[in-house]
Amino acid sequence: MGPVSISRSGLQLEISLILFHVGVLGACTVSVLQPGYLEVDYDGPGPVTMECTFSAIGCAPVQPKSLWFRCGTQQPEALCLDGCSNEADKFTVKETLDQNRVSLTVNRLSPNDSAIYICGIAFPNEKAPRAKQTGNGTTLVVRERLFSKEVQSLLIVLLALLSVYITGMCVIFIVLFKSKSNSPRSRETKEDSKKKSARRIFQEIAQELYHKRYVETSHQPIRT
Repeated sequence: MGPVSISRSGLQLEISLILFHVGVLGACTVSVLQPGYLEVDYDGPGPVTMECTFSAIGCAPVQPKSLWFRCGTQQPEALCLDGCSNEADKFTVKETLDQNRVSLTVNRLSPNDSAIYICGIAFPNEKAPRAKQTGNGTTLVVRERLFSKEVQSLLIVLLALLSVYITGMCVIFIVLFKSKSNSPRSRETKEDSKKKSARRIFQEIAQELYHKRYVETSHQPIRT
């Protein structure tokens, strides 16, 4: 969502004019609280709800009137002046005034609904200036997903298969590397074994010749 090109003074003026028509500005104090930021993923035309709480001090024991305003790239827009209690409408307002709570639901949500939503509470019969107040606004950001749920599921499966493939290739590489590293050792062992066998055979032949020579020498007559 691009920056909201509305000056705060102009916005307050527009809201003050609307509140003026609700009741004359002029002995209670009202404060309004609402979340500053709300970000949702656009998964289809589902609803999203923004909460608003308020407190009233020194006000008459009557139910106040709640109002909602939307500020986007255009001029401030008053929402649900008639209450918007029908769920078939674009907006639905739910009031729980005995709990000092109201909410605004945006139905059939779309990325174009990204805007600043301001909650206003007014005691029409009170003349104190602070009997009619607004919150600082909730910035709603409807974020479009790059991929649908089906594509995301397919990507997850492909990533899992790729992970299995990479793991298998690593195992094969390690096995081949170990077999190659063990091959020279086995050749060296065989060569050493051959050398030892030849040396032993040579020693046996030498001992046999020595033995024959000794026997022949011992059987010769002694000359006097």
